[in-house]
Amino acid sequence: MANKVFVTRKIPEAGIKELEKHYKVEIFQEDRPITKKELIKLAKGADGLLCLLTDKIDAEIMDQTGIKAIANYAVGYDNIDIMAATKRKIPVTNTPGVLTEATADLTWALILAVSRRIVEADRFVREGNFRGWEPRLFLGGDFYGKTIGIIGMGRIGKAVARRAKGFGMNILYYSRSSHPEVEKELGAQKVSLTELLSKSDYVTLHCPYTPETHHLLGEKELKLMKPSAYLINTARGKVIDEQALVRLLKAKAIAGAGLDVFYDEPKINPKLVKLENTVLLPHIGSASYKTRTQMSIIAAKNLIAALSGEKPPNIVNPEVFSQ
Repeated sequence: MANKVFVTRKIPEAGIKELEKHYKVEIFQEDRPITKKELIKLAKGADGLLCLLTDKIDAEIMDQTGIKAIANYAVGYDNIDIMAATKRKIPVTNTPGVLTEATADLTWALILAVSRRIVEADRFVREGNFRGWEPRLFLGGDFYGKTIGIIGMGRIGKAVARRAKGFGMNILYYSRSSHPEVEKELGAQKVSLTELLSKSDYVTLHCPYTPETHHLLGEKELKLMKPSAYLINTARGKVIDEQALVRLLKAKAIAGAGLDVFYDEPKINPKLVKLENTVLLPHIGSASYKTRTQMSIIAAKNLIAALSGEKPPNIVNPEVFSQ
């Protein structure tokens, strides 16, 4: 019977209360990411670990703490050494589905903000520069009749596509699998990555980060985009060669980029910050009250199930239950 779980950061109270029904819960109290040394010290002897995507959970942490199950408070789980966890028969879980709509909304917030130059215009007004309506003031991109290219047609990609249909856009997508239901419902068309990049007015990333998707968009791929096109990333920073992106944005070879994720978070390339044709957000794709609360409950229930010897509903390494 599990006795203790450790939570690496303060999360919405609903998830903590769920855990407290079953275990003694200890929470890292600092308002910053926990260090590896702190995590090993504070989680030692804990049966379960509820961690964030900012926490790198490797074999050393697993061995030093003796944890028996891991619940990741995120959809992506590239922060966890899944192979090491599976080898040690440690179930790992995530929180898929619940943040789909919030992330799709945030994707569209970025699309609108960067193409219609919302941040630039807001700053212009606040600095006292508005002198009245002007014919060429802050001209930006259009949506109706334009083409959006969606890389990764999972839950979030589909939600973004449905919103694009509402804007009267043509929808292209690149994915490992075909999605005939999306093609039928929205008129979406599955194409190669090369075709998507060369034909899209807006390119948005919704694929997981894996060794195969590392630098999926390198300099060669980014150069295929139209000079009038915009790039949006709410997936993972390392899917894009960020240095190449900076060069192309600076040269106006791409019209602009809206980024919620970065190559080496929380560090951000200072060259990106200086560019006027970027909108940069602090990884807030799922940051709605409802979504983050639901994530905490799902993560807690995943951990409770795993520590009870049951197969959690959102397990990412199910083979641990068949070993």
